[in-house]
Amino acid sequence: MNEMEQRVQLSRELHRAGFNCSQAVFAACADLYGIDQDQALRLAASFGGGIGGTRGVCGAVCAMCMVEGLNSGSSTQGDLVGKKANYARVQQLLEQFKQQHGGSIICAELLQNPNNPPCNDKVANATRIVLQYIG
Repeated sequence: MNEMEQRVQLSRELHRAGFNCSQAVFAACADLYGIDQDQALRLAASFGGGIGGTRGVCGAVCAMCMVEGLNSGSSTQGDLVGKKANYARVQQLLEQFKQQHGGSIICAELLQNPNNPPCNDKVANATRIVLQYIG
């Protein structure tokens, strides 16, 4: 099993262990950026259930965005070029997720669509998408 699939498997295992979708995806990738698992789980904790259980934006999608922020986000004040580049990359991630999940990134819609896979598969898909994208 290659490193990407090991991380996808880790995200599945974290989710099965009771961590929310956001925690599972983010914790499977965060060490790539020097964030330990405990910190990753805490950082992502509030985004589960569609952000705080509101069934808004899918937690797995939020985690993809957080990983991409670590990958391409700017920390330079006034960096409009960097901000625009990061937003473009995030929009590509969102589009890939939508293509695989009935055109939505909204938790409630994803859960209501009978053609969508279970959350553990969404976690795996989100992890795979972001890892493929960040290379």
